[in-house]
Amino acid sequence: MSARQLDTLNVANTRVRYRPDETVFAQGDRCAAVMYIQAGRVKLTVTSQGGREAVVAILKAGAFFGEGALAGQQRRRSTARAMTATTIAIVKTAEMRRRLRDETVLADWFRSHLLARNVRIEADLLREHFNRLERRLARLLLLLANFDEHHRTRSALPLISRNLLAELIGTTRWKIDHLMNTFRKRGFLERHRERDGGMQVHRSMLSIVLQE
Repeated sequence: MSARQLDTLNVANTRVRYRPDETVFAQGDRCAAVMYIQAGRVKLTVTSQGGREAVVAILKAGAFFGEGALAGQQRRRSTARAMTATTIAIVKTAEMRRRLRDETVLADWFRSHLLARNVRIEADLLREHFNRLERRLARLLLLLANFDEHHRTRSALPLISRNLLAELIGTTRWKIDHLMNTFRKRGFLERHRERDGGMQVHRSMLSIVLQE
């Protein structure tokens, strides 16, 4: 089921536009709705009691999040922030439960989506813990470039600051600068012809992620 097909089901009670870095909900907020990304990207983070923040997912258009409300979760366990200009459909919990009960197509797609995302998040967390810094940055760049299952990039890298890249993988701006320069010299990154100052990820970047 495509995101366009999902839009035609008209499940949303409200649609809200968020600016880059604007908070959709914060860790500890009351759970009252399920969210569906119609356009843009959302970053999910968790903050420990000691104040350390970890990125647990980067979601793009077509993804649900905040679904803990359906399982009786009372408070948000993560913080969701828009990474770019983002449009989100917000479905109240009771309405989403009714739709999932009454609409088989939506229910099947929703279950498949959650299972696939949970597997992906689990794999991402394992790699985040064990992989080298270089590999973590390579995976993030491939994700941001929408690298698909056929090893093709679907879009150029979004204009994203080095400081944010450093935050996303838990390192310093200096190390990001060093790695990005290294990636360019090795041919993993190249200037995008249609965007002034934009970058394109080369498929050879995949070799960093696949190496043992």
